[in-house]
Amino acid sequence: MNSLDYQRATSLAQARQALADDDQAQLLAGGMTLIPVLKHRLAAPSMLVDIAHLPELRGIRMQGQHLHIGAAMRHAEVAADALVQKTLPSLAALAGDIGDAQVRARGTLGGSVANNDPAADYPAALLALNAVVVTSQREIAAADFFIAMFTTALEPGEIITAVRFAVPVRAAYAKFAHPATGYAMAGIFAADFGGGGQRVAVTGAVSGVRRWPAAEAAWAAGEKTATLDSPDLLDDIHAPGAYRAQLATLMFEQALLQLV
Repeated sequence: MNSLDYQRATSLAQARQALADDDQAQLLAGGMTLIPVLKHRLAAPSMLVDIAHLPELRGIRMQGQHLHIGAAMRHAEVAADALVQKTLPSLAALAGDIGDAQVRARGTLGGSVANNDPAADYPAALLALNAVVVTSQREIAAADFFIAMFTTALEPGEIITAVRFAVPVRAAYAKFAHPATGYAMAGIFAADFGGGGQRVAVTGAVSGVRRWPAAEAAWAAGEKTATLDSPDLLDDIHAPGAYRAQLATLMFEQALLQLV
């Protein structure tokens, strides 16, 4: 096994300095993605900088009309938080259905967003809820943050500190989960901001999270179904692209049925 150093940061400034001093260092929060990567020797960082306990990355609060959630908040904490349950019950439900109990107990919002796995749940919520990713350097609209599979707009040394969600009139998330991993084979987050402001995001079925304009148009027209027509449907050992497209249609229908 490759050797590496470990540093538990005591402040955001210290974590940023550690990354600046060593361009081979990587951040560690929940480790739900990083640890398997290290075990399979797909990455060999020189140091892990643990940011899981930084107070600057913790907490859930209302900030004006937006729900502000710290990047180090674990999935289980988001799911159980009374403010999230009251303000954005769809987001609480999403967090409570990520992976399994062990993943929810360790995985963090910031880690999921930064990794941008094409089958992750949170990215769909960010796009549908017109969220803003707050970092140690700037604020990035979700629409500009997710670039491609496992690729985001984050620059070297930049740390996600929080995500700020717009609060819709009603919203819902429906996914067909892989039976072994809990990852979305197709997941749909639908959010209604009123006045024709319907937003739909899809994850799991395509090569990267994205808005689904056809579903938004269908919803605005009073229809309850839509067809996912995309040149980059995921096609792998778990399911062919056509199957995932059909799942996306079914999940869209289910999301509209459970809107709250």
